[in-house]
Formats: sequence, structure tokens, C-alpha cells
Amino acid sequence: MKYLLIMNINPDVLAALSEEEQQAIGAGHQKVMDVMKASGEFHSTVALAEPPKSAVVTVRGGVPAVTDGPFVEAKEFLGGYYLIDVASAERAYELAAMIPDAAIEGLGVEVRPVVFADGL
Repeated sequence: MKYLLIMNINPDVLAALSEEEQQAIGAGHQKVMDVMKASGEFHSTVALAEPPKSAVVTVRGGVPAVTDGPFVEAKEFLGGYYLIDVASAERAYELAAMIPDAAIEGLGVEVRPVVFADGL
């Protein structure tokens, strides 16, 4: 079963971390990717740019319009995800717990089953 491990980022939480703590996050992500790749459970990962670099496209009356993003105002934003293919939800939770973001107060990793995918 495929699961999306979603990392929602709060820039205020990250800014409060020391340089060493921020570097440990990157090293921790590499470690969890190595584990998932070695076990064959890794499918892909994506890191996204911050919201000020995003845009929202709407079509009204057949006319497209592009506005600055993000569409939703919130402290947290989608920072990236891992797409994994594992035997159970429990294994997805185990891998999510290995992602450094899960151990930082004010952050977490959302685990969501994939119910449809095309081209994977």
C-alpha cells in the first residue's frame, strides 16, 4: 500500500532552531531516505519552495487568472513529502517517526494513504 508522508513546515519553528539543529534535520532526512531505499519501500520525495514563490491559478467564466500564493493563509505550509510503498500502516508510522520533523515541537509528519495514483 502506498502512503504519503507529508511534512508541514512552520517557518517560525525552524527559525528558532540553532544552525546545528537545522543541519541535523537535513542529515536525518538523508538517513531515513537511505533506510527506505535499502528496504525497497522508497518511491519518491519532493521538497517544495516556500509559499511566497507559489501562485494560484483560477478559471472564472473561462478566463484564467494567476495570483500570488498561497491560497490558504496559515502558519504551516506543505514543505514536501515522501511517497512510500509499505506492507502496512504501522510500517508507514514507523518510517514517519524516523523523519526528523516528527521530533521537533510544533512540527509533525502526516501519514495519508494513497487511494488513487496514475503513472506511478
